[in-house]
Amino acid sequence: MTRQLRSARTRHALIRSAAQSFDQLGYAQAKLATISAGAGVSTGALHFHFETKAAVAAAVEAEASRALCTLSQSVQRKNSQALQALIDATHVLARLLRQDVVVRAGFQLNCGALQRPELDLRRQWMDCVREMLGQAEAQGAVEPGSSLEGLAAMIVGVTVGFEVLARDDASWLSHESIAGLWRTLLPRLAATDTLGRWEPSGATVLTGGEGAGPAQAGERAIPTPQPQPQPQL
Repeated sequence: MTRQLRSARTRHALIRSAAQSFDQLGYAQAKLATISAGAGVSTGALHFHFETKAAVAAAVEAEASRALCTLSQSVQRKNSQALQALIDATHVLARLLRQDVVVRAGFQLNCGALQRPELDLRRQWMDCVREMLGQAEAQGAVEPGSSLEGLAAMIVGVTVGFEVLARDDASWLSHESIAGLWRTLLPRLAATDTLGRWEPSGATVLTGGEGAGPAQAGERAIPTPQPQPQPQL
């Protein structure tokens, strides 16, 4: 294994270990010694990659941001109908928050910051929702006269609220909770003549088999994140 690859794997392991510590203990209680031990490396190796605990936390938030970018790009690439892509995006985000500790911890750290961070995951999610709603309106899928800004605020407010509530009760981010949200929203949001087109449960190709929509031939489901092997420095 090359030194560069070994270094990248160590950094990745440190980020995942830090996310697990932040998720379980909170930022204040998480210790650098615990993070390095969880990654299977020394504290010296941790400080080679990150000067402070704040730097590790920033790296966790940055990974969550990248996952959100990938999510947005994937759903829009897989479904040309922007409203269905938006529905699918909420399902994929909920699944990531349930199953990927880095994404979950990244949101908790970022959204719980006392000062507004330079990286704002809620704003990033709002921008994704706005973009897809704008495309849905252009495609005639949104009820004429609807306020896109109001709809975006409602969708973001509810999904972010689910993320906060799920810290105590994971069922808020269940597949059925997100599907129920869309069964409630679609009659108010979608153009009346399009209501039969949309699948509140999301498309199978995007939700790893959770949704009701059929995958198209040749398409691959977005994989559920799998734990990475812990490297030795």
